[in-house]
Amino acid sequence: MRHGSIPGASGRVRPLTLLGEPVLHQPCAQVTDFGPGLARLVEDMFATMYAAQGVGLAANQVGEGLRVFVFDCEDDDDVRHVGHVVNPRLVEADGEVIRGPEGCLSLPGLEAGTPRFDHARVEGVDVNGEPVVIHGTGWFARCLQHECDHLEGRTYTERVSGWRRRRVLRQAARAPWARVTAG
Repeated sequence: MRHGSIPGASGRVRPLTLLGEPVLHQPCAQVTDFGPGLARLVEDMFATMYAAQGVGLAANQVGEGLRVFVFDCEDDDDVRHVGHVVNPRLVEADGEVIRGPEGCLSLPGLEAGTPRFDHARVEGVDVNGEPVVIHGTGWFARCLQHECDHLEGRTYTERVSGWRRRRVLRQAARAPWARVTAG
């Protein structure tokens, strides 16, 4: 990605990986090749996220089992955060736990009240291997935690329990895109 360019402007929209597809449920591999293929992946991820009207997207959501995610998300103070992280580590998730509506591009049209911490800090590198540290609060903290979960092979449905979990899994099983059964 060129410095100063609009993220995703030169990317292509890729098909989304949906709940039940194996790549979405396995921990992603560390990125070791920082060549042009990685920059292309990040551009494609931005293009895909924007086309799907999302605020974050992990590489396994476009079928790539690599530790990369992109984001374009506001925090609770309406500050917009746009960027990407390669080989991210969620090093802090603290503060108040807030249950809020959470959806996912890999579960289109569904959401559930999901508990997340109100603050998160992620460390990693950019497409050039340069260190990045990202702090998020509120809605943006939720986004960072959500995308880090994806890279560990988890979806938000694993963060909900009881009737909320049963409801969202039943809805997923009945969805036109369903590849899983409620359980």
